[in-house]
Amino acid sequence: MNYTPEMEKAMQKSHRMGYADYCRKLENRMKVERRRQEDYNRSKYVVAEIESNIHR
Repeated sequence: MNYTPEMEKAMQKSHRMGYADYCRKLENRMKVERRRQEDYNRSKYVVAEIESNIHR
């Protein structure tokens, strides 16, 4: 995959590390993926709350 400057910028902004750092160490990848999973879970919870309020 070609890694674009925009992707690098987003990685820096979201995770405070560049793609090279992300690839270099397993610990960094695990931190990023853990944060992504937590964010996904929070998003699912918010959507479920909104949907339950809509259907009342």
